[in-house]
Amino acid sequence: MSEVAIRLLQPADHPALAALMVEMQGHYAVPCPPLRDIQAGLAALPAGVEILVAVAGKAILGFASACNLYPGPGLKSGFFLKEIYVADAARGKGLGRALMTALAKLAVERGHKRLDWTADAENPALLGFYESLGAVAQTKKVFYRLTGAALEAAAEASE
Repeated sequence: MSEVAIRLLQPADHPALAALMVEMQGHYAVPCPPLRDIQAGLAALPAGVEILVAVAGKAILGFASACNLYPGPGLKSGFFLKEIYVADAARGKGLGRALMTALAKLAVERGHKRLDWTADAENPALLGFYESLGAVAQTKKVFYRLTGAALEAAAEASE
């Protein structure tokens, strides 16, 4: 593998990142929108989204997507890692660690006081990886989600 650089996403990266996102959806066995829709989403990222990519030549081997949060501890901003993914063919080479290190560095540079994320509780290797970074599982928090009909119903609920 050629030398890998970790950097912020650039518009020229959109086609390669979209292709990696298709791989990711297959890896997780979840539905995937058409490639053109993925590229359109990348072209119209919401404000506050930061995407780091692991690049070797013109290939994107991994990415980490995070967004700004406010308020965080001490009424300061924080970062929330939404997704980190490394291509199947590039696993085991330290790219996940490099992406997390770069994301932590970006959080510090942006003045964020915390980096939060969720993880699959049934993946001990993943949990071990995060703990090896110095992360501490937050057992006093519960993760909730509104989606589909429940989201629509909540949006239409009268006050």
